[in-house]
Amino acid sequence: MTGVVNGYATDQELDSYIAAANAEVSIGLENRADELDAAINAASRAIDAYTGRLFYDTGAATARVYPADSYGRIHVDDFHTTTGLVVATDPGGTGTFGTTWTTSDYQLEPLNGVFGGHTGWPYNSIRATGTRTFPVSTEALVQVTASWGWAAVPAEVRQACLIIAHGMFLRNESPFGVAGFSEFGAVRMTPFDRQAAQMLAPFVRHAHLTA
Repeated sequence: MTGVVNGYATDQELDSYIAAANAEVSIGLENRADELDAAINAASRAIDAYTGRLFYDTGAATARVYPADSYGRIHVDDFHTTTGLVVATDPGGTGTFGTTWTTSDYQLEPLNGVFGGHTGWPYNSIRATGTRTFPVSTEALVQVTASWGWAAVPAEVRQACLIIAHGMFLRNESPFGVAGFSEFGAVRMTPFDRQAAQMLAPFVRHAHLTA
């Protein structure tokens, strides 16, 4: 079996979703687990690409480097916990991040894990609050070690994954992209449909996500 890897829905959830939406297609789904898993994996990675972020927990803390936005702020990838968090800078541009910041030197944002009305939002911005400042350069002179990703997949992302994976799965039933016919003509399947895009819109990463 292929298995779901860092997916935003389970094969059982997709099985139930397909059965509710397409009773005639649901027959024999128990024998098509690999197809279900492949659809979920493809849909999840499509969501990653569309939003510019990862909604799964990448595991143990690892180091990533960034150029600072300004002396007082840096935007980074999403991370969901302060466990293992280390912020370090290379003010001399020597390639060695020898200046380690203390927790009194910075503030993590968004505050309270809330952004755009959504709770459970991870950190994605670090503001300098003490006497230190970020070295501003075209080079990546800031190193952040963190557990990247989200602690839990948002409900909207999970639902969008099911919608997209459903469309991808049905394309196997309709290789020419036609799922059927209505009074207006052919009904075509589009894996990444408008409804899914609307659900994902609040999560699309922009250059300056946090105000």
